[in-house]
Amino acid sequence: MTGDESFVAAVKPLVDAMGGQLLPPGEAGPEDVVLAWEGADVIAVRLPQLADSLAHILAALQRRYGRPLADLDRRTKQEVVRSLEARGAFAVRHGVETVASALGVSRFTVYNYLNREKGD
Repeated sequence: MTGDESFVAAVKPLVDAMGGQLLPPGEAGPEDVVLAWEGADVIAVRLPQLADSLAHILAALQRRYGRPLADLDRRTKQEVVRSLEARGAFAVRHGVETVASALGVSRFTVYNYLNREKGD
């Protein structure tokens, strides 16, 4: 494996976890991040849009718990909301609605979970 291939292999798990996309540097657009190694452009990263990031995070949580988020118990749903708040999920437009739908609860319930955390 060459140095460039090693570098790409090293950053790929991070890019995947963010929901990003790897591209050849020549295909990078103005919003993409070009990563250089030892003075040469090696790979470009296309970051996801915020709304896409939330969908990616919700899908990762579903994989982590091994079942639909709506099937989780109340305490686990509260943990999910706490985790999502820490990751900025509710700064995204319609974030509360998106999370409520994924959890199978109302927006009011998500707000209650958020307020409960602030009260503790």
